Amino acid sequence: MVETVFSAALPIGESLVVRKNRMTGLRSRGPRIAIVTGMHGDELAGQFVAYELIRRLTQSSHNLSGVVDVYPALNPLGISARSHGVPQFDIDLDRTFPGNAGGNLTEALAAAILDDIVGANACIVIRSSDAYIQEVSQARIETGNTGALTKIASLLNVRLVWTREPVAASQSTLAHALNKRRTPTLVVKMGSDIHHAENEGAWIVEGILRLLNQMHAWSGPTMALPNPQVSRGDNVSTLLAEEPGLFLPRSSWGEHIRSGQTIGLVVDPLEGMVRQELKAPCSGLLFALRAYPVVYPGSLLARILEA
Repeated sequence: MVETVFSAALPIGESLVVRKNRMTGLRSRGPRIAIVTGMHGDELAGQFVAYELIRRLTQSSHNLSGVVDVYPALNPLGISARSHGVPQFDIDLDRTFPGNAGGNLTEALAAAILDDIVGANACIVIRSSDAYIQEVSQARIETGNTGALTKIASLLNVRLVWTREPVAASQSTLAHALNKRRTPTLVVKMGSDIHHAENEGAWIVEGILRLLNQMHAWSGPTMALPNPQVSRGDNVSTLLAEEPGLFLPRSSWGEHIRSGQTIGLVVDPLEGMVRQELKAPCSGLLFALRAYPVVYPGSLLARILEA
């Protein structure tokens, strides 16, 4: 059943409406999980996951014995405009939680979303990389929330579980606000385009069904990938550009690379020369790689999970 989570009037007779699709099985009082995506308008991989999960659950509703709330578009204006933040306000929605019901539009939207999700047995926030970086599927967990969330992440068919120290900005995210209110929440990220969303996103859907099965809310079939690699944060190498130019990859994201292997080149199109040869400082999984070629000093080029 499609339900309205938030609605607000906009200028010239338009409106902002955020909806969810609530699917209930044989036990409407059974476990409840929330699948959230569309936080940023330029991250669209979660849209496929929402579609595929709703399709699977609708076709086999007799196997569902709990409640699944799917929020496909928390930022519908951003999706329409392909804007990372909320258009006109130029605000990142995932930097406004817990929000304020009496505040401006984005603060009121954040408060309504949070209130609607609080109390779920689990929440999965699905994001994708932007146009600049391609990443393998990964679950991101803040230290301090590793207990139940690590177990949830191990079921989701991601290739990497990455436990990270929280930064100041993370305290205003939906995941942080929900965990603070005792609603177990983690973030899943994956490659940026729809092609990779169909591939890795289909496995995430299978992982969500595995999670429902473990919660005794799904009796249908599930498929599992091998256990993900796990990082506690101290074995991830982040590689940045040292020179401006055009980045030409020489390795593939998702590849297991060797120490000293050339990952890519930063070249100067004006002088026809190589400005930087990016070599792997260690062996491991190349789980993030620059996709947009124009770079400046400090631009993220790659991340490696050390083997």
